[in-house]
Parts: sequence; C-alpha cells; structure tokens
Amino acid sequence: MGQIDLDAYFTAELTEHAAVTAATRQALGSPFAELVRVSAEAVRQGGKLLFFGNGGSAADAQHLATELTVRYVTDRAPISAIALTTDTSALTAIGNDLGFDQLFARQVRALGRAGDVAVGISTSGRSRNVLLALQAAREMALVPAAFSGGDGGELKGLAAPLLIVPSSNTARIQEMHITLGQMLCGALERALGLVETP
Repeated sequence: MGQIDLDAYFTAELTEHAAVTAATRQALGSPFAELVRVSAEAVRQGGKLLFFGNGGSAADAQHLATELTVRYVTDRAPISAIALTTDTSALTAIGNDLGFDQLFARQVRALGRAGDVAVGISTSGRSRNVLLALQAAREMALVPAAFSGGDGGELKGLAAPLLIVPSSNTARIQEMHITLGQMLCGALERALGLVETP
C-alpha cells in the first residue's frame, strides 16, 4: 500500500474547497437569486420543483426534494417538490422500454405542468438524460433550471437559470451543488414566508 501524507492531503482538499467556495460566491449570486425567484413564484402559483440527475446528483435531487417537502430548518408547511430519481418501477420501465436517455424526460412530460421548475443536476453539463428532460421542460413551458460545473457543457443556452460552479473538479462541484441546493431550500422558506427572517 502506498504512503500518503494525510496531513498534507487533508489541508490541500480543504484549501481547494475554500477556493471554490470563494469563486462560487463571486460568480453565482445573480443566478442563485433568479432560481429562488422563479421557484418561489412556481410554488405560490400551486406548482412544484422537479429535481433530477445521475449518480451523486441523483442523491442530491432526492436530498433537496426531501428538505422541501418535509422540513429544512424548522417545522413549517410543506413545499411541493419531487425527485425524479426514486421511483424504481418508473426508472426501470423507462430504461427498459424507452432507453436510459428518456429516464427524466418521460417523467417531466407526465408530471410537469407549465410554470413548474425543472432542476437538472449535472456536474459536466453533458448528461444526455438531463439535457433531454430540460428540453421537454422548455417545450412544456416549465422553467428549465440547472446546476453544473466546468464550462457548463450543453446546458448553456438550454437551462436558465443556470448555476455553473467555477471548478473542473467533480468532487468540488458536487460539494457546491449540495451547498447551493440547501441554500435554495432555506431561501425558499423565507421567500414564501414560511419561517421568520432573522
């Protein structure tokens, strides 16, 4: 087994995380505010948020939908949100019958309504099933929002608002995605008047 300087590794990882956090703070204030605005408007109009992504992004989708439907900081009225990554019967049927690329688009077409917010999560911005779902969202007059990283990939010009974490490191991008997602939950609670603003 190779030797590793754990102190150096520990410090380097946290140093990079802090740098990406600082860059995210500088770059994403406006698109974050827009995401909060369109999400709050959708919920006020009786709509919902649809979250989806692959792998770790699937876990983020599930995490964020749960924070909204159950609670984030304190007990309050539920906020309507669905993760399109959790229904194993739908996922396996779509994958088997229509193909993996249609995994989320099919669910957006079935469950989405005009004015809802479709939130795709893709660290590369190149996940075909995320891109097709956001195309379906646009066609159906949902708001096609997304979290990404690097150069934003094919999400640029497709998703708006689009939050591109300024990093090419997948781990750092994922860390910022869950941070931004949880910030979305907290901001929505306040924007909707469900918790007191400090």
